Amino acid sequence: MSKSRRPPLLKLAEIQPGQFADCFAQLVEKRRGLTQSGKPYYQLRFRDARRTVVVMIWQDSELFEACQLQWQVGQFFKLRGTFVEHERYGPQLEVEAIRPVEERDREDGFQERDFIQTSRHDPEQMYQQLVQWVEQEIQTAPLRVLVLRLLHKYEAELKPLPASDRRYYPFAGGWLEHTLTVARHSVWLADRYIQLYPELQPPINRDLIAAAAVLHDIGRVRELDLSGGLPPRVSIAGELFGHLILAHDMIRSAAAEVTDLSAEMLELLLHIVLAHLRLPEWGSTRLPCIPEVLILHHADDLDAKLEMYIRCLTTDSTDGPFTERDPVLGRPLLKQRSV
Repeated sequence: MSKSRRPPLLKLAEIQPGQFADCFAQLVEKRRGLTQSGKPYYQLRFRDARRTVVVMIWQDSELFEACQLQWQVGQFFKLRGTFVEHERYGPQLEVEAIRPVEERDREDGFQERDFIQTSRHDPEQMYQQLVQWVEQEIQTAPLRVLVLRLLHKYEAELKPLPASDRRYYPFAGGWLEHTLTVARHSVWLADRYIQLYPELQPPINRDLIAAAAVLHDIGRVRELDLSGGLPPRVSIAGELFGHLILAHDMIRSAAAEVTDLSAEMLELLLHIVLAHLRLPEWGSTRLPCIPEVLILHHADDLDAKLEMYIRCLTTDSTDGPFTERDPVLGRPLLKQRSV
């Protein structure tokens, strides 16, 4: 690294706003753009397990040629620069120097595993818990067979799968952690509302909610690409169709082998999965037509948002009463509380 000042070597997630430091980071996105005057630039995203920052490389930078010709997504780098919190664009690193990681950097603590974020829970155990939960909670046999068939078919892909690429549970095992919570909460809510509205006939279908809760994000298997040791990114199929349509196709295909599953039950299950995001601007292909959709929607939305809040509050290392601005939530959160 060049430059006259030798800053401290810190983890990317530990650098405070305004602080000048060295850090190791993985290049996870490289996008070429043009300024209004037609000059090329690159917008890069670097990350460690707890923070992602944007780095801008302009055409007049001495780093531009190396960025254009040599730097590859997935590579690890040593960066030197100042961390800033941009009001509109979120965390950024104003770099003075960048170079690819070298073998000698291991003496300073560089390890590839520091850049892999994982669930707090063991994926194997979570998968077994989910299978056991389905066996115990879904009483309608054909529906239970369908759900188990999909879980077993995609077992290897589900264990390392995040729940989303960047927003909620965006780490290995996140899909299982999120799905277990949503399934348990959805059924708990279903039981309460069945008791509250005995006049509804037929009553809220608990098994439909349980099955849809397990399968509502099964399309992530095809939507997210986890190859190459990189953070999750949206696949071609994901860009073309999105995880709801992909889930619809996966469920319908598996249901063709469950001959005793009623056509009406399958249609309602597919409707819950397709409509559970509730609003078209959130990605829902249809508005909810049955109450079971609302129960799943709110259990899903609450768990996703609360995970983002908790992760922001528990990983922030800045000084002051508020966290740094979270780029996904679009706001800082109050962390200094006595009650």
